Amino acid sequence: MRYYSYLFHLLLALFLLAVSGVALASGSGNLRLGMLPWTGQTLTYAVFFGALAGLIAVFLAMKGSLRILFLLWSAVVVVLLIRGYIFSGYKFQVGEFRTAMYLIVASLIALPGAWFQLRRVRKY
Repeated sequence: MRYYSYLFHLLLALFLLAVSGVALASGSGNLRLGMLPWTGQTLTYAVFFGALAGLIAVFLAMKGSLRILFLLWSAVVVVLLIRGYIFSGYKFQVGEFRTAMYLIVASLIALPGAWFQLRRVRKY
């Protein structure tokens, strides 16, 4: 289960890093992610540095140090997804609801994997 969690969050962080990196490199920095609480340039930087923090958390957890950061990252992802898609005024486009639900369910499945990796015994 923790390997699924590592893979899910690694792919998510890489995707977010790529999207925000392209937005920053293009100079416009205009991401439109209505499910997140930020807008404009703030959104671009929040996604970029958040994804960078997520990558660091995943790699540190896989290495076996500061594993609590990975649990925190996983919890923040779940909270932002549920808050943004369910408890906000977000308007879904045609066919987007199913994708959002898949993403929320995948993050909820990955959360226990992040919890279980805290208890992993480090082998020397």
